[in-house]
Amino acid sequence: QVQLVESGGGLVQAGGSLRLSCAASGSTFNGYSMGWFRQSPGKEREFLAGLRWFGGSTNYADSVKGRFTISRDSARNTLYLQMNSLKPEDTAVYYCAASRGYRIAESTTEYAYWGQGTQVTVSS
Repeated sequence: QVQLVESGGGLVQAGGSLRLSCAASGSTFNGYSMGWFRQSPGKEREFLAGLRWFGGSTNYADSVKGRFTISRDSARNTLYLQMNSLKPEDTAVYYCAASRGYRIAESTTEYAYWGQGTQVTVSS
């Protein structure tokens, strides 16, 4: 059973940085793609960044390209999201997700496994 546990959220001032972590367990992940999403009240869950575990190729949403970086530590089975130059509009609950397969999916429906989420609040 795949389990994902996010951590690293919190309160940060605009312009600051945070690094989110997602500890993955219950499988070997070479055949998976991983994604980071976020959701704020009244809005749909939004794709931010994805990574193919085998090989490490990445994909980003335009809204975060150049500010956010997705990466993984295969030895620790941990996915990261480095977030720089944070803005108040980045305030949301952030989720990591896992999808079987090599294609980096951007739709929530293609991800079978989700973490519980971690709150990120950016003050102005």
